[in-house]
Order: sequence, then C-alpha cells, then structure tokens
Amino acid sequence: MNSPGSRRIVLGVTGGIAAYKAAELTRLLVKDGAEVHVVLTESGARFVGAVTYQALSGNRVWTDLWDPSIANNMAHIDLTRGAQAIVIAPASADFLAKLANGLADDLLTTLCLARPRAGIDGAQADCPLLVAPAMNRQMWESPATQRNIARLIEDGVFLLGPAAGDQACGEVGYGRMLESDELFGDVISHFQPKVLAGRRVLLTAGPTFEPIDPVRGITNSSSGKMGFALARAAHEAGALVTLVSGPVSLATPRGVARVDVQSARDMREAVMSRAQGSDVFIAVAAVADYRPAEMSQQKIKRSRELRTLNLEPNPDILAEVGALPSPPYCVGFAAESEKLEDHASAKRIAKNIPLIVGNLVQDGLGADDNRVVLFDDNGSTPLAPAPKLDLARQIVAHVARRIHPHR
Repeated sequence: MNSPGSRRIVLGVTGGIAAYKAAELTRLLVKDGAEVHVVLTESGARFVGAVTYQALSGNRVWTDLWDPSIANNMAHIDLTRGAQAIVIAPASADFLAKLANGLADDLLTTLCLARPRAGIDGAQADCPLLVAPAMNRQMWESPATQRNIARLIEDGVFLLGPAAGDQACGEVGYGRMLESDELFGDVISHFQPKVLAGRRVLLTAGPTFEPIDPVRGITNSSSGKMGFALARAAHEAGALVTLVSGPVSLATPRGVARVDVQSARDMREAVMSRAQGSDVFIAVAAVADYRPAEMSQQKIKRSRELRTLNLEPNPDILAEVGALPSPPYCVGFAAESEKLEDHASAKRIAKNIPLIVGNLVQDGLGADDNRVVLFDDNGSTPLAPAPKLDLARQIVAHVARRIHPHR
C-alpha cells in the first residue's frame, strides 16, 4: 500500500509539551484510514489526556501495564501483534535511554521490548519502531543522549528528526520534534517499497524565468507540484535525490537536496554538472523554449510605440542528457493541449529517451490531481486520475522496473 490506510499503528506518547502534535498525528493517521492504538506513559498523560486520544482514534487508550480489565494481562504482547509499526512521538530523553538499555518498567517500554522481529520465535515480519525525539537542545546534544541514539540506530530503530527551531524553554536548536504533517509523511514514507535503494536520481521541476529587463520576464504557469511529488516519491523509494527547481514557493521534500535556479541556462548548467553521476534523470520542469536575445539592463519604460521582442532558442536539456555517452535512464514530460499520444510519442523518439510521461494541460497544470499516460517501447500505459503524489509513486515504480537492464 502507498499509505498507512488499513494498517494498524501503535502510537506511544511520552512526557513533553510536543504531545499536542501527537494528537494531530493521530487525526492525520485515522483520516488516512489507519487503525491507531494510543499508549500513554504516566508523564505523557499530563500534557494531553486519554479522552482526547480516544476521541481522535476511536479506540481505547492504553496506560497501565497492570490493567485488571484485561483478561490475560498481556496488553504489552497483544497490542503489537498484527501491528505494522510502533511510532513514539514525542520520545523523551528518558524514554530513549530506557529503550537503548532494554529497560521495561511501564506498558510502553515493555511492548517496545516485546515487539515482533522477523525470524525470532517464528515471527514472519518485523514490527518496526520509529521514534520522534523531543527535548531541550542541551539534552539532545549531551553525550549520554547521543550514545543512546547511536545504540538505537544500531539496533534497527528508525529516527524521525529531530528538527532545529524554537523550543518551549526559550532556546533555539536541535531537539524540537517534527511537525505533525512531517511525521505523518515520514510514517507513510517508511511503508513505501525501497525500489530505488542506493540509486541517484536527478530531477528538474517548476518553470524557468527568462528576463526581459530587471523586472520582467518570460515564464509559464507550471506550479512545480508534479516534480516535487516525484522528488518525494523517489526519496521514499530509497534514492539519493537532487531536485533542480525553477522559481516556485513549494517546500523542499524532506531528505531531498535542492538546487534553485532561474533561467533555462542556469538549469542546464546545474543538470549537466550532475547528470553523468546519476542513475535516473527525470525532466519535469517546464523549461522555456525561447529566451530574449538581449536583456535590457534598465527597466523598459512604457510608451505608445510598438516593440519587437527578438527570441532565441534555449538549450534542450533533456536531449542533451540523453545524448551523453553513458546517459542515465531519462524520463521526459510532455504537457500537451491536444493529440497527446501523437505529440508525446514523437517527442520521445526525437529526444531518443526510453520514457515520456504525457498529460493534457487541462487535466493537471497547476492542480493537485492529474491524469497521465506513460509512453515507452512497450506502447502506452494510462494511469487512472489521482493526486500527483500517488501518480508519482506509480511512475517511480514503473521506472524502477526498467532501470535494472539499463545500467
């Protein structure tokens, strides 16, 4: 599955002001279709109570290792059987220390210690443990905490964050828990198949801007959403991703290296300096085909006179990458207003690349959803209309199935 929908998630909440973010994380997971079971520590319940989590999750909230209402007193065993993940958010310094040293003195630490691991006692699959640290920056930077974190990573625990920023104590630095939507995205990412593990993926996204004078230029209405979705999907699939972006205001997907550019020539320079070391190149950017032959150094003043703007062609970045002696697996995009199959297929052949993703501009330009068709040597593969991130994951899976014989 592409999201936690229909998955069973155990959400552990320890003591910390960031517990309010765990409530929102619960809501996001449930909205996406996950079955969420919240386990509160005694200190965690001091910040956001069980009633809130019960209302948000629709399930009983667990707090006591010795709950007499449980027939077999085995909540620490039963809760994680059939769970696809345990997420601890916030994870306090105290909890991380207990976890690193195998201590089990309450329900949450005990169920973490007893979680299923593949190959142990006949278990068929792991119940992975994801922790989102939240603490004062000095606590985070202390040698004891860093030793504990290193041990947890060595033990196969997945670390979500922390982030740097303002803290409740008034200080600024690392130790702040990720925001709820970031945690939600990381949980989703964890479940994505790592079909591009270790691969290097280079992408372009957004429009380019070709200056006419210091305040005017030629551009287009590309939002960059599809390219950014593909960058996120490639990272989720385990790739090392570099995103070369034209001028857009979108947030950089977590884990993605971003290079900001303005003009087509800027984008070409950024791409060509990285293309040879890439396994996959995905050209999503709407690169201007032409630029002004000359740029006025001063603002052009308005007048009643007719003006002529002389244009010259911009470099064809995708064709240039495809013509390299040992090119990466190249994926192009064709946004057309008509005759999609004719134009997209012709573009793929002209640029001599293995895959073109085509769409009609009226179906997705600037929108959150899209309808695309994949064109390669096997013909055309239409994908059902969907949010751009869902389509991006399908495109990444399609690419992954084809790059193994390529390089």
